[in-house]
Amino acid sequence: MSDTIIRIGGVPEHFNLPIHLANERGEFKRHGINLEWTDFYGGTGQMTKALREDEVDVCLLLTEGILADIIKGNPSKVISEYVITPLTWGIHTGMNNPLQPHDFLFDKQHAISRLGSGSHLISIVNANSKGQSMSADQFTVIQNLDGALASLKSGETDVFYWEKYTTKPYVDAGKLKRIGEYLTPWPCFVIAASEEILTQAPEAIDKMLDIIQESCKQFMHNDSMIPLTSKRYDQKLKDIERWYHSTEWAADSWVSDKMIKSVVFHLKAAGIIDQDQLIPELIWKR
Repeated sequence: MSDTIIRIGGVPEHFNLPIHLANERGEFKRHGINLEWTDFYGGTGQMTKALREDEVDVCLLLTEGILADIIKGNPSKVISEYVITPLTWGIHTGMNNPLQPHDFLFDKQHAISRLGSGSHLISIVNANSKGQSMSADQFTVIQNLDGALASLKSGETDVFYWEKYTTKPYVDAGKLKRIGEYLTPWPCFVIAASEEILTQAPEAIDKMLDIIQESCKQFMHNDSMIPLTSKRYDQKLKDIERWYHSTEWAADSWVSDKMIKSVVFHLKAAGIIDQDQLIPELIWKR
């Protein structure tokens, strides 16, 4: 009997190291799963598009991004929480931009990786949380982190949200200026899968989740993962140590209904989805 192929993707960041380690140990192969990984440098917006277009079966992506896209018609379901601590977004500008911490951000030009991406949604959610609003023409699509660096340097854009520890080497190197932080009021990453793979191979998906969660448990209880992560992602040991001790991964496939309701409330409040939007089933019911 041949292995079940599962095409999976995520951002090329340290959050996904437990999955890479399990794959390198042969854990998926041992259970009849051929896990094919794709790095998505464009973040959540690129991944939701890949799920829609059947380029991947499973993705690890920002909670708010995939929920918004499922509500807008993406034929996928959330199958598990993944990282259950909030994401710390760094708020950045160019080194020569006069913007400073506590300056007003919401009338500025914002760089976003894609429409519907985390960098897009969180700009709006943050503005809304402070009683402000933003217009569509304030967002410039820059594709990825490299595009943001160029756009901020040239002055085309003023503000860019991206995960704090991923951008820290650029801040340390004097290529970005961090002027603030924003914590998502919900668990930052979930695992989502296309309805097609859930129909075709539900047992393999369940086994994949078991392997991922076991690898996450091992990762969380092994401090030797700190220097390993530092080396593999070329980040300072003290930064990874701080990140490691402030991050918790899901140990099971439970998805909180209350968390889902909270995200949907914020998406509606920020105008990302319509107030009268019909909410489809968002969670995979086994």
